[in-house]
Amino acid sequence: MGEFDQLIPRRGTDSIKWHVKSNELPMWIADMDFKTAPAILKAMREKVDFGVFGYEEPQADYYKAVAHWYETEHHARPETNWMLYCTGVVPAISAVVQRISNVGDNVVVQAPVYDIFYHSIENNGRHVLSSDLVYDQQAHTYAIDFKDLETKLADPVSTLMILCNPHNPIGKVWSRDELIQISSLCQKHHVILLSDEIHGDLVFGEPAYTPLFSLPDALIQHTITTVSPSKSFNVAALHAATVIVPNENLRESVSRGINNDELGEPNLLAIPATIAAYTQSSDWLQALKAKLVENRQFVAQFIETRIPEVQLVSENATYLLWFDVSQVTDDAEKLTVFIREQTGLFLSAGTVYRGNGCYFLRMNIACPTNMVEDGLNRLKQGIEAFKK
Repeated sequence: MGEFDQLIPRRGTDSIKWHVKSNELPMWIADMDFKTAPAILKAMREKVDFGVFGYEEPQADYYKAVAHWYETEHHARPETNWMLYCTGVVPAISAVVQRISNVGDNVVVQAPVYDIFYHSIENNGRHVLSSDLVYDQQAHTYAIDFKDLETKLADPVSTLMILCNPHNPIGKVWSRDELIQISSLCQKHHVILLSDEIHGDLVFGEPAYTPLFSLPDALIQHTITTVSPSKSFNVAALHAATVIVPNENLRESVSRGINNDELGEPNLLAIPATIAAYTQSSDWLQALKAKLVENRQFVAQFIETRIPEVQLVSENATYLLWFDVSQVTDDAEKLTVFIREQTGLFLSAGTVYRGNGCYFLRMNIACPTNMVEDGLNRLKQGIEAFKK
């Protein structure tokens, strides 16, 4: 486990996460404090040493690498002709919002959900229509209210739904049956279904991650799936993603949206690094997942024994943990500001994810375990001070 216990100083490296004061510990934005896989570094070095960096576009080897990864890791091989390259999942989402929906339309989401969805929708003049996930206070789990979801999808101006699978920030992967139900409702009400599956490789145990494109053929003709190595391999600054669209007509529209804003041009490292991730880095990912499981177990035990007024809600996906702090406050924003001022611990306030997020904090545990322990001690200290 040595490679995942090394403390890598990231201050002064243009890191958004680590642009903090010397006494602060950032555990908010979703990138990892681990070096990426050796095969990715090797591919990047070879590319840089080559020394010529003209315009590029992905060839068959890129798309085959994506297909190979999903076949070997997730038992679902997408057709390579379904794929489009994009400079990121978020740019792809914005391009789809602009191309597939119209100004004034509703875009259906399931709050609390990744806050950038709201930016992509509202900044483009569309309306957010949320079918909020239903929170069970006793079991500390979330579920979909399918009756409410159908009502929202049936609204005549609902034209697009953005799904998060696995769901950020609640740390839950949707089961195959749930995906079938969601896709069927979208199909019934003529709503395009866009799934952000950027955390799909980071699922631990059952239910397993089911790529949306692996559903029966009749249920994927109105779907768009976005995937990327960025979360799995800590290469967010690579700006590389793949958009998977089984239906030819829909794919043509999405392609126009991507290329309209010049979002289909890879940077010099995007292609070789993605291929190396998807063809040579499975063992590294397994080791990473073992480390994340270890960190999750450490957190669960610490929270249960030492901060009993906080509940860990995350189920089995992502390295982002979702904490119920409703016994402490109904204003997560105020609590996170207080904790940062008092202890230097920088967490995400659940408020930005809307829904019932004002009762939650999000913590990133993709870092060495001693850093996780430091964060938890600061969290305990901050919450005790806040209560006083």
